Amino acid sequence: MAVQPQTLLPAQIALVNLPADRRIFLEGAAGTGKTTAAVARMLALLRAGVPADEILILLPQRTLATPYTDALRRPAVPAGGEVTVLTWGGLAQRMTELFWPLIAGEAGFATPNRPPVFLTLETAQYFMARMVAPLLEAGYFDSIAVDRNRLYSQILDNLNKAASVGFAHTEIGERLKAAWVGESAQARVYDEAQECATRFRSYCLAHNLLDFSLQYEVFARHLWPLPQCREMLLGRYRHLIADNVEEDTPVSHDLLLDWLAACRSALILYDVGAGYRRFLGADPISAYRLKAQCSEHRAFNQAHIMSTDIGALSMALGRALGPPGGQRQQAAAPAAMGRVRAEELTFAEPTTAMPAPEPIVGAPASPRSALDFTAHRFHPEMLDWLAAEIAGLVHDQGVPPKEIVVLAPFLGGGLRFSLEARLAARAVPVRSHRPSRALNEEPATGCLLTLAALCHPTWGILPSRFDVAYALMQAIEGLDLVRAQLLAEIAYRVREGAPTLSAFDEIEPEMQERITFLLGGRYEGLRTWVAAHTKAAATTAGPRRQTAARRRTELDHFFSRLFGELLSQPGYGFHGNFDAGEITANVIESARKFRQVMAQAEPDRQPELSREYVQLVRDGVVAAQYVRSWQRQPENAVLLAPAYTFLMGNRAVDHQFWLDVGSPGWWERLYQPLTQPYVLSRRWPVGTPWTDLDEYSARQEALACLALGLVRRCRVRVHLGLSEMGEQGLEQRGPLLRAIQRVLRDTQP
Repeated sequence: MAVQPQTLLPAQIALVNLPADRRIFLEGAAGTGKTTAAVARMLALLRAGVPADEILILLPQRTLATPYTDALRRPAVPAGGEVTVLTWGGLAQRMTELFWPLIAGEAGFATPNRPPVFLTLETAQYFMARMVAPLLEAGYFDSIAVDRNRLYSQILDNLNKAASVGFAHTEIGERLKAAWVGESAQARVYDEAQECATRFRSYCLAHNLLDFSLQYEVFARHLWPLPQCREMLLGRYRHLIADNVEEDTPVSHDLLLDWLAACRSALILYDVGAGYRRFLGADPISAYRLKAQCSEHRAFNQAHIMSTDIGALSMALGRALGPPGGQRQQAAAPAAMGRVRAEELTFAEPTTAMPAPEPIVGAPASPRSALDFTAHRFHPEMLDWLAAEIAGLVHDQGVPPKEIVVLAPFLGGGLRFSLEARLAARAVPVRSHRPSRALNEEPATGCLLTLAALCHPTWGILPSRFDVAYALMQAIEGLDLVRAQLLAEIAYRVREGAPTLSAFDEIEPEMQERITFLLGGRYEGLRTWVAAHTKAAATTAGPRRQTAARRRTELDHFFSRLFGELLSQPGYGFHGNFDAGEITANVIESARKFRQVMAQAEPDRQPELSREYVQLVRDGVVAAQYVRSWQRQPENAVLLAPAYTFLMGNRAVDHQFWLDVGSPGWWERLYQPLTQPYVLSRRWPVGTPWTDLDEYSARQEALACLALGLVRRCRVRVHLGLSEMGEQGLEQRGPLLRAIQRVLRDTQP
């Protein structure tokens, strides 16, 4: 399995050239070449004659598959077979679909003779709303102020935690209450969350619906012990590569421990100091148990991304913040790592302490040259400085915009708009990525939904004049909000309970001149398209026309036509707009999956589904993960993103700009009154109260992971956005700012 020595470094070559029957545990910090070595190992196995269909690549999320899939597309890859690249969730879904008749009855499904229906995050929220909405009307959760869709997503998150950690979903409320030490009213909230979770699970079992938690649970408790399933998986996939195992869940580690004993070769990649997905159930301590099951232990500690100055900053920040992993939680871990419900899960669980990050080789003593900052009093001054600095890097120093990223703990709509406007004024291309943002928060989505309501008057959805004006502004290139509002006031009417648009020729000449005939012509093109679609959708005579009309009412087909025939054409708002095109693609995918799921779950309600989907998105459903949003690298543009989003993209850049360094948002957890990721973990002993000390330790651990993870993905310089007053006008003295001040004091010239 020898590889070309000029393509890899000596440590990577030594690992790749290990015999094909070794189980290897490879650990190291981010940027030390672990994934590069894993890709080379996979290709070496193929060149050595290992059948491609015997190799399985396991990842914690689909967005991390790009290095492997790109390598497999190269012309030099040996032909024949296909390497399988999956997440544990994807594997669970495949096996559930394949062996459904053997386990459906035992798993508790009411109609095992009917096929399973796999829910997406969005369709799971749809069914959760059915269960929870009546309870909300009855007074549930009246003591907390959270949007309904955030409530639904937190209840689903509790179910996911139970399945991925390995305890029964009926224990969620008791675990949360046992750890709560605050006001007693919160205990009632946990009881109500438990009731909602129980009702949702009962509904899923009664209707053969499998959300992520039920897929995971069915796989771990029913499919994995099934002899036919084990023989198929263990017999087919003899060679495993598991990347970023520290971002995966304890149950997946249990399964992998069992699998390692039977496979011929394995490569386990562990990112020291990571575990960024703790809020989704990631458990680095649990992942480190896999090391004992591997015969070969290798460690990479040579930085390949960071410059020597950045390496010094990483070491200094590590000393200022402390190593990731709080002392109290580390001490509590062994007690919490015993068998979990042994009557249901029979996986061995050796207990091992998680390692501290090792020093990066070659880092000098001074980190000051890796930092660039200027203090400002007010937040807008900091944004002006940031835009000027980025423009200087791009235009004066020749730095490609794609090598610059702007990071913040939270990237709200106002902050994003301010940054985009400032950078656009300096001719700097910019794009943003916020995967947790609800679909209805995107302007392009609002335009699509409003035009869909106008094209389907039978839905009974009557957009407001402001919605119509905003949709026209997004849809027509060059139409500003003032003229869009004027046009909506004149042309938009509700007649006989149906929304309509008047022709531009019917507008008074004075108003036509104010709007301009150029924009009026574009508006008339849009209105004509809407009218034609409305008329065609109402025509149902004849079998062929009925089929065509049915396809026109299928919302994903409608959005595809709307984008292709109108909005993407010259003169309209989505023409040449990569962000709008990406959002439209996400909406089309979301609508298609919703239609496909509902066609299986409730085939008799197809005519109503388009209207219900529009209402679901308008209500703010939390968006699912769209891989294209992570993989897209359309133009050479500066990226705006939340810090954790950038980390999970596993990408390195030359320059990072950290905004609002003094903000406590870098340190605080999101407000989640219905769940608690640390309590609902295997590391936390059941019944132990969660105190202020534990909260402080968890926040410090998360901040250390976040800051070091960002630094290790930077090549040249970190630019700090400092302002005394934050975006809300409050003074900022957060823990990250204090840590950086300690670094600067300790390294004074």
